[in-house]
Amino acid sequence: MFDSPFMSLPGITPQEYTYLQSATTGFSEQQLRGFLMIYSSKRRNPDDMILYCILGFFVPGLPRFLVNQIGMGVLYFFTVGLCFIGTIIDLINHKSLASEYNQRMVFESLQMVKMGFNN
Repeated sequence: MFDSPFMSLPGITPQEYTYLQSATTGFSEQQLRGFLMIYSSKRRNPDDMILYCILGFFVPGLPRFLVNQIGMGVLYFFTVGLCFIGTIIDLINHKSLASEYNQRMVFESLQMVKMGFNN
């Protein structure tokens, strides 16, 4: 596990590591490097999500905008984070927000790698 290229991702959780291992099974080294390059640029660090959730008290909906939940971000913005209750819930669930977003980014990155590295 320690010499895996996935360990270079900051704040990686054991669940994310396991998900990445299973998603990239059978990849060549070139495909794996391409995947890591794409995925690391799209990924949200769960530790950074705490900061974004705290900033959500001043900029309502910021964490939702950052995880591409635009509709919820607009709702949070106009309701001041659902009267701060939603913002507090986001602060508590910051890891699941990042995890759900990262799983979508794994899928997108896999599709990009498969399209670009078929040879």
